[in-house]
Amino acid sequence: MSRNVAIVGAAAIPCGRHQKAPGDRVQVLEHEVLAGVVLDAVRDAGVSKDDVDALFFTHPRPYTRQLYFGTFLASYLRLPCDGVLVEVVADGMTGGLAFDQAAETVRSGRAEVALALGINLETAVSSSEHMDRSMRATGDVEFHAPFGFIPISWYAMDAMRYLYEFNAKREDLAMVAVKNRRHASLNPLAQYRKSVTLEEVLAQRMIVEPLGLFEVPPRSDGAACVVVASEEAARSLGRPYVLLRGRGFHHEGVHQVSDVPGDMISFVSVQRAGKAAFEEARIGAADVDLAEIYAPCTIVEVLVSEALGLAKRGQGAKAAAAGETSLGGRIPICTSGGLLARGHPPFVTPLYSFVEIAEQLRHRAGARQVGNARLGLATCELGNHNAALIHVFEARP
Repeated sequence: MSRNVAIVGAAAIPCGRHQKAPGDRVQVLEHEVLAGVVLDAVRDAGVSKDDVDALFFTHPRPYTRQLYFGTFLASYLRLPCDGVLVEVVADGMTGGLAFDQAAETVRSGRAEVALALGINLETAVSSSEHMDRSMRATGDVEFHAPFGFIPISWYAMDAMRYLYEFNAKREDLAMVAVKNRRHASLNPLAQYRKSVTLEEVLAQRMIVEPLGLFEVPPRSDGAACVVVASEEAARSLGRPYVLLRGRGFHHEGVHQVSDVPGDMISFVSVQRAGKAAFEEARIGAADVDLAEIYAPCTIVEVLVSEALGLAKRGQGAKAAAAGETSLGGRIPICTSGGLLARGHPPFVTPLYSFVEIAEQLRHRAGARQVGNARLGLATCELGNHNAALIHVFEARP
């Protein structure tokens, strides 16, 4: 059995600082926060929790207080299911994989309604502990970790190569941050809702040259839930829904940075995953009305947009500077504010992209609404885009 799959509901808390320090008298409990989000998402979908057949949780971060979290939350919600209950993990792709598996379970007929959901609390954890785990998870413990090679270092190298290869200006890259802050100012879920100028972006201290403070992601807490259903079930609800049209995935077979010489800024995984998603959806890049790109840094948004064909090779930064990727432009990118401004609670970050796509394609995004939006895509990645997972969606009345 193979059926069409749709997003029928979604909810999230604003990205920001929600976690309390271990010694604080009042604590924020993950299951209480996520339970509220689940109820909001189910209400948004127009279904009841008794309709839910399967739950796909993002794997809890190591800082989560309650372990074996998925089954604990199901108990807390009194939510039995016949499909499956599982926690998934794939670094930055975790939220995307949770959605992917929920969609496949519905597509196969093993569930009529499934949830992709998760919570990420990390802002009260010390920077040293957080960075130690990040380096050991995303790099080589025999090379990257001992020398302090953090994830932002990869992207800084990408940025330097891009500036050299295409004679681009840092100001053009920085305009991605300006654009995303402006979009975030219109998003109630965003962590940073104050617009900034190009001069303010360029004036920030360097994190890893040439990327300054506003050009890299913040540490964020967040929780989100997406309700997935068969198209038959979606139609029966009598309200707008978002149809999954295409999906693509590619892993290059390397861990973050390859030891095989190659074009470091071509993002082959995005090219191949995007091609597969577009072919399944029977559309081209030019047909897309908006894109939510998993971009931890300004340069990543530029490189992914080029790899997808949303901008020409070497022209992505210039396109951002010219306003082509802004609201009202040729192809709005990260209308939510993206990782730089909406926020980046790592394991659930992709779920926030699906929330934004669902809002945009159901024409509920308010002041940041893309006019006549019909087709949108969301991307996510494992790390330095050694792998990419891409979904294409279509608005349905």
